[in-house]
Amino acid sequence: MRVVLESMIMAHEIQGILALKNSFNKVGLDHVVLVKVASTALVTKLMGGSKDQIMDAVSHAWVDGQSLRTYRHAPNAGSRKSWAAGDATSRAVRLSMITLSGEMGYPGVLSAPVWGFEDVLFNSEKLSLPQAFGSYVMENILFKISFPAEFHAQTAVEAAVTLHPEVKDRLDDIESVNITTHESAIRIISKVGDLNNPADRDHCLQYMVAIGLLKGDLIAEDYEDDVASDPRVDALREKMVISEDSRYSTEYHEADKRSIANKIQIHFKDGSSTDAIEVEYPIGHMRRREEGIPVLEQKFLKNLQITYDANKSNKIYSLCTNQEELENTSVTDFQELFAVESNNF
Repeated sequence: MRVVLESMIMAHEIQGILALKNSFNKVGLDHVVLVKVASTALVTKLMGGSKDQIMDAVSHAWVDGQSLRTYRHAPNAGSRKSWAAGDATSRAVRLSMITLSGEMGYPGVLSAPVWGFEDVLFNSEKLSLPQAFGSYVMENILFKISFPAEFHAQTAVEAAVTLHPEVKDRLDDIESVNITTHESAIRIISKVGDLNNPADRDHCLQYMVAIGLLKGDLIAEDYEDDVASDPRVDALREKMVISEDSRYSTEYHEADKRSIANKIQIHFKDGSSTDAIEVEYPIGHMRRREEGIPVLEQKFLKNLQITYDANKSNKIYSLCTNQEELENTSVTDFQELFAVESNNF
């Protein structure tokens, strides 16, 4: 398992460093292109490929057809976004196997004039690597801990939950809900109008904030039709005013901050207002590790208990929280722990 963990660090590093300065979503491509590229490199390595074979395989990942972001945005947001990364990984395995069977690579896949990735799909911009590969991405990984919400909305939901006790009995008195956020959140998850399905709702900043204000929480079931049909949800959404704070947008990209800031203030019809609740870093952020790791571990255990009995859940949890023992466990033994017995054959 140590090899698996090291490979995870490498794969995260490749896709994360490539994502730092290269905005694939701005040209309409889904970020799972990076999942495919990184996974192709590591799968080829794990399958015994040489350096040249790894480069050849990665060239196939770039020359391959790339996913559009269609399924992440209105009016087409849909459930494909829940399996897109898995699909990209499976494609990576296929490309690695093809390369290891002797298929040639394409050295000019990125930079070839007219026909290369950069000219065809990246507005003729050059892909950049702003820093060397190490372990930066994994060390700064953002865990989704508190809420099943798209990352740009995590702090907004936290702010909404904080405001819940103050507004839950004054919903009809609300004049406006002012949300101050960063550019990426506005571009990716700010939506007005109809939301067609759960996948549409969990990528809507306004919807997630509305649920936080109404319920003082946000869980996966809150994206379903029965919750969304509550007329108070859309009534709140219609009162929301979204604006950008340029500092938030700047610090979202700064390597030593990587903030994901949101601020909410609610104004009432009588002229009064709540305090402006600002949350710059979600609990899963590097700057909140001491607070976040215990919550993350409990989330892991809770989710194990959904599928396994207490004995197996505790066995898996115990292994995963003992680094030395985990690293020395064979992949086969680790996988067997997750097997679910079934008589449905």
